[in-house]
Amino acid sequence: MTYCVGLLLDEGMVLLSDTRTNAGLDNIATYRKMFLFEEPGERVVAILTAGSLSVTQTTMARLREAVEDPDATPDNSIMMAPTMLKVAEIVGNTLSHVRQDIDARMEASKVSTSASMIVAGQRRGGAMRMFLVYPEGNFIEATEDTPYLQIGEHKYGKPILDRVVRPSTSLDDARKAVLLSMDSTLRSNLSVGMPLDFAVIEKDACRVTTRRRIEKGDPDFSRMSLAWSEALRDGFTKIQI
Repeated sequence: MTYCVGLLLDEGMVLLSDTRTNAGLDNIATYRKMFLFEEPGERVVAILTAGSLSVTQTTMARLREAVEDPDATPDNSIMMAPTMLKVAEIVGNTLSHVRQDIDARMEASKVSTSASMIVAGQRRGGAMRMFLVYPEGNFIEATEDTPYLQIGEHKYGKPILDRVVRPSTSLDDARKAVLLSMDSTLRSNLSVGMPLDFAVIEKDACRVTTRRRIEKGDPDFSRMSLAWSEALRDGFTKIQI
């Protein structure tokens, strides 16, 4: 399984994903689940994936193939689409077609082919937008009322986002929020694991302004995790009932 989260804020977008796909005593696999496409200054598109690895990998391969196709058009290339809404439609249609193809082949084995994606980005002259794309290809959009989207094992990391994330949240506080959200998920679910992929897209930059891979044992992440645990324990002891 996996956990991916995206925040859409006044100052920009913050994205985080884990890389674990299988968890067990003798079967742990790592695959990238954050994919970044950019033409600096013109447009940037980020796609986070969760669910069936065969579905998500095939979907990403088809999207990348369309981007690299010399005969690509605004109807099939996410890097030529006129709006982020059209980008979400292209991703949704591709995901739906791939899932249906694989589902037909896997029907007898009863293997799940469900997959979902977060699509975020901005083109020059357009607004920042973020969408959650469902397995069927339909999608919803992040709004001022709900300025973040999650896919995968989202329940453990949701409470802190509900409490602290607002459109006006600074990028520094947003970075802290998504990392603490991931820390809570890592502690509660073995199917989510390090390393992590982190990215920031500042408003109107139309490029990835920060990207980082956080490996297991990263001192900054470990320090933050310890401080959060101590703060929770301290707060717990102070509450009177």
